[in-house]
Amino acid sequence: MTGNQRPRPDLAGLLILVLPPLFWAGNFVVGRAIRHDVPPMTLSFGRWLIAFACLLPFAWRPLRRDLPRYWQHRWRLLGLAVVGVAAFNSLVYAGLRSTTATNGLLLNSFIPLLIVLFGALFYRQRLGPWQYLGLALSFAGVLTIVLHGDWTRLAALQFSHGDLVVFAAMVCWALYTLWLRGMPADIDRIGLMEAQIGVAVVCLLPLFLWEFAGGLRPQWNAHALAAFAYVGIFPSVLAYLLYNLGVARVGPARAGLFIHLMPVFGALLSVLFLHEPLHAYHAAGFAAIVLGLACSSARGRAPTAG
Repeated sequence: MTGNQRPRPDLAGLLILVLPPLFWAGNFVVGRAIRHDVPPMTLSFGRWLIAFACLLPFAWRPLRRDLPRYWQHRWRLLGLAVVGVAAFNSLVYAGLRSTTATNGLLLNSFIPLLIVLFGALFYRQRLGPWQYLGLALSFAGVLTIVLHGDWTRLAALQFSHGDLVVFAAMVCWALYTLWLRGMPADIDRIGLMEAQIGVAVVCLLPLFLWEFAGGLRPQWNAHALAAFAYVGIFPSVLAYLLYNLGVARVGPARAGLFIHLMPVFGALLSVLFLHEPLHAYHAAGFAAIVLGLACSSARGRAPTAG
């Protein structure tokens, strides 16, 4: 390749990253729909237990082969499992008990800017004036959504508890995306995903038992069973594998951009299945977040994890 030629985009890697937002958007809708039937820790624990069982036949051989590599990178693996698998999903399900799926999905759009921000804070990635402007605009968009368009709530410090919990989950996912890049690319991604899920299930077990002992127990019905089947397969096994492959191929910054497809898919699913209304502050907040992302990408190429 000559110096004047630009590297061709990895179209396969980009296409791989389209499906995870659709599956994850469905996860928000399902989590909101069964909030009265299944407690959050029970849903999170059951989800990953199902995912572990479904993935095990395919992951067993690479899991055994790469076991010494997992031990070599044990602290990063533990961080990935706790932050990106156990904490992220548990916080989402907990937040959806008191906020709408639409709000939760729109807050996902702040993840790419969180990746940029954390990259600058923890990985010494430089930010230019456009990146700072992008962060400011996107943060304003997040506040618009969290405050439901009523900025007088800010003076009174009236935040939606559910929105703040979901936003904490977004912080977890941004960290997960950055840390994921640090895992060697030659480690099999199916085995790595199974290892993450296994660690997460162990971490979630005491939380599930604590919730169960406190009297928060699922109402077993057709909707609950269908919800467990969906969240255990599509947003867990398929979406995570595709996202892992996508990050390895195109990098965390580009992969993070695809999170913006979640509100598009999620708004349609929420209107169709949950009959949630769309408000002007949803559009205003989302527009500010997208404009902030555009500003952060206006000059120079997107930063990558170190």
